[in-house]
Amino acid sequence: MDAMDQATYDKGRQIRAAVLGEEYVANAERQADDFSKPLQDLLTEYCWGAVWGREELPLKTRSMLNLAMISVLNRPHELKTHVRGALTNGVTREEIREILLQVAIYAGAPAAVDGFRVAREAFAELDGRSGG
Repeated sequence: MDAMDQATYDKGRQIRAAVLGEEYVANAERQADDFSKPLQDLLTEYCWGAVWGREELPLKTRSMLNLAMISVLNRPHELKTHVRGALTNGVTREEIREILLQVAIYAGAPAAVDGFRVAREAFAELDGRSGG
């Protein structure tokens, strides 16, 4: 990204790693090639730096909004990533359930069914890692 604002990028990199985990971000960077690196740079600078880096909404609220929107968009891989990030940002499993119930009413049962399935998979993976 030629016109990248380095300070915004650095802020985005820090927030992205704090929410999704350093391993996740480092892996995304390692897997980026000439074709996909511009997308990774865009996400880090604009998504994570320019938007997630704004102080008007706390990270927990941003995570809650993302869970609803990503569920409605039917993006299960991203949803699983953001379920983990939401937990990191202090969203409880009960709050995730309530968000997905809200999705059922406003976006339809199929979106909520998939959202619940993906969230349960993420919970199971996290519980397996923590021995719980």
